[in-house]
Amino acid sequence: MRILHAADLHLDSPMQGLLVYEDAPVDELRMATRRALENLVDLAIAEEVALVLLAGDIFDGNWPHYGTGLHFVKEMGRLREAEIPVVMVSGNHDAASKLTRSLPLPDNVTHLGTKSPQTYVLEEIGMAVHGQSYATPEIRDDLAAAFPSPRADLVNIGLLHTAAEGRAGHENYAPCGLETLVSSGYDLWALGHVHAREVLNAEPLVLFPGNLQGRSIRETGPKGASLIEFDGSSNPAERHVTLDCVRWDLIRIDASEVTSTDEIFSSLSAEVREAAERCGGRLLAAGIVIEGRTPVHAELAANPERFRYGVISAAVGAVGEQVFVERVRLETRAPQSIAAGGEDAVGELIREIAELSGPGIGSATDSLAQLDSVLPSDARVGFDPAAEDQVRALLAELGDALPSRLLRGVSG
Repeated sequence: MRILHAADLHLDSPMQGLLVYEDAPVDELRMATRRALENLVDLAIAEEVALVLLAGDIFDGNWPHYGTGLHFVKEMGRLREAEIPVVMVSGNHDAASKLTRSLPLPDNVTHLGTKSPQTYVLEEIGMAVHGQSYATPEIRDDLAAAFPSPRADLVNIGLLHTAAEGRAGHENYAPCGLETLVSSGYDLWALGHVHAREVLNAEPLVLFPGNLQGRSIRETGPKGASLIEFDGSSNPAERHVTLDCVRWDLIRIDASEVTSTDEIFSSLSAEVREAAERCGGRLLAAGIVIEGRTPVHAELAANPERFRYGVISAAVGAVGEQVFVERVRLETRAPQSIAAGGEDAVGELIREIAELSGPGIGSATDSLAQLDSVLPSDARVGFDPAAEDQVRALLAELGDALPSRLLRGVSG
């Protein structure tokens, strides 16, 4: 008997802050979460699963338009035609939307309530699903602590949208200890909220499947759902199935050894081709970072816009329409020899900055403190001027950036 566990679909989640350029496949990105849901339903039907579990954040707050809800209902209808039941809970993003709460669902979909943990028994397959939805966007209580005891002679599943013991980058909603889950007597805890796939415990199985489709450069790598098989004799077997149609990847190019921008473009083309191969035919959404101390730093910094479009051209030239360049970040710095400064006025200024970072740090902190005291609140330095480590970091950044900033000013 197989079940399919997914979470964090975030249907029609808006793509923000993208670098838009001519012929960029923005529509494909915009529809990615819908296509991933369609892939999930296709998999459920092909594998003839007995049950689909959705562990919250089906939507992404208020829908951009009614088509979002209609698409979800249509896909649940496909599961109904295949006689596959669905049990779902709402997460924090679902609770933020009045439209989600009023959405009529097909009769094969059971949406567990918000007031207390509910149990839905599927007698025909011998399963009991225990779960609770979010009534409000912020749930700080341990919901798992109130889940009921397991039903005898049934496979017991806990369905919960939770941060568990806390995960970086995720609000600590419905926190619970792993020991609470493990000692519950349940056969499986199907969790949601954390967007990275993670198996918290093997027996009993406790896992986050990760989100169904990456939505930004912060969500790189394969995304999908967990196919879980019960054979009645041991802990269920689980495997992750990739269902995303757009794959996010962060590509870093070390420019420290190059002597020309052409070398950067050549390295980038090779890296993009490798990343595209790893995507298996999916659209590659790439964030590209050029970094390192390099002799071509001044040339890059003098005209960053021209270089940015050179990067896009190199990426698209490598794999064509299979790549979308989400952003380009130039994080190069001048070589140490250049940063040391020459014998002219610029060199003298750079050396004085270096002196302030060392024996003169006291005068630097005093000057910053005095400046900070007279500036309006929205123009202050943003850290404690007496913190020497932070002042040194600021001076180091200034010393690195100064040559290219001056060159950029001259070229402009």
